[in-house]
Amino acid sequence: MNDTPGWASPGSAPSDGQDTTVPRPAEPADNTDTPAKWSATQPPPGEWSAPSTPGHGPTAPRPAQNWGGPPPGGPHGGGWGAPPAAKPGVIPLRPLSVGEILDGAVSTLRVHWRTVLSVSLVVSVIAQIGDILLRRYLVPAPFTPDPNAPLQETLAKTADSAQAQLTADIPSLALMMVCTLFTTAILTVVISRSVLGRPVTLAEAWQEARPRIPRLLGFTLLLALMSVAVLTVCMLPGVLIGSVAGVALALLGAMAAFFIVIWLMVRFSLTSPALMLERQGIIPSMRRSAKLVSGAWWRTFGVLALTLLLSFLLTFLIAIPFAAVSRIVAGDTLTGWPFLIITGIGAVIASTITYPISAGVTVLLYVDQRIRREALDLELARAAGIPGYGTARPDHGPSGS
Repeated sequence: MNDTPGWASPGSAPSDGQDTTVPRPAEPADNTDTPAKWSATQPPPGEWSAPSTPGHGPTAPRPAQNWGGPPPGGPHGGGWGAPPAAKPGVIPLRPLSVGEILDGAVSTLRVHWRTVLSVSLVVSVIAQIGDILLRRYLVPAPFTPDPNAPLQETLAKTADSAQAQLTADIPSLALMMVCTLFTTAILTVVISRSVLGRPVTLAEAWQEARPRIPRLLGFTLLLALMSVAVLTVCMLPGVLIGSVAGVALALLGAMAAFFIVIWLMVRFSLTSPALMLERQGIIPSMRRSAKLVSGAWWRTFGVLALTLLLSFLLTFLIAIPFAAVSRIVAGDTLTGWPFLIITGIGAVIASTITYPISAGVTVLLYVDQRIRREALDLELARAAGIPGYGTARPDHGPSGS
């Protein structure tokens, strides 16, 4: 296993398409009289003893006092218990709770704040400048309906205004997608280091992430095309009918498309960290995500939805004072420079904080699923150099070859 990010060898369940030459633990032998890889001569039972009492065999080291038990002087006293999980970085190396995933994302922002904030701030500023320019020169003014106009004319103009607004928003959405892609790529490397308790600079993170950005961009475009295709297929029958029944059918199709797209987004939500950290292609990484999410779709959806809700609330709280100031300065002019600049500053601050948290939750969800399914915690502990887990496998470099 590479120290970071190259977590391509989970240790127990190889990824699809993974190099089979990577050493693996021995497979369990079949039930025979003399199991394979075991000596036929075994010590007699009398030579073994409990770890806490002297015996003829090798004595196991005693754990530290009150290891895993309640505090000294507690109601239950000292004693044996489950050993605490190793924690070389921002998360304990064991299956994570939802709170630990969120805490790990925030801890990464706190521990590596220079690298994380420099990335998210630069990306947020670039994205917001582009958004301000697009809204200033491309987005049409909001449509104000005439109360004296016929209903059919008002509906037609409203539809035309909404279409023009959507068309003008496409460049802004594309710019935001590209900026989010760069942020996700770099922050995935930073978070993978923070799990092991390793420092990382912006230059190191960029060097690790740069070779895989084209594939990450390809996956993002593929996911967008899949969503558009699902929406088109679901709404096309109603659009072709064209009557009132067709409108109702199109609305039902749009609703069905919404749920299908949500299902796809969650199913492939771990593709980005798999692509970055396992160094595979787009399709193998999507299969990898589907395999990791299988059986845990609702949990993954819940964590991602909670993160989205928290990000929205944080953005809303930050935007309130800037929106109030912009209203005082610019009045009702929503496309003027004062309004766009003041609200843009608030958006930059919100994005600088929420980008790392969202990326951190996605990467830690990926780590959590691999710990649960593939005992990745053992590999991570070995890579972090924790005593008792052996030595880390040789690092084969960024390419993993």
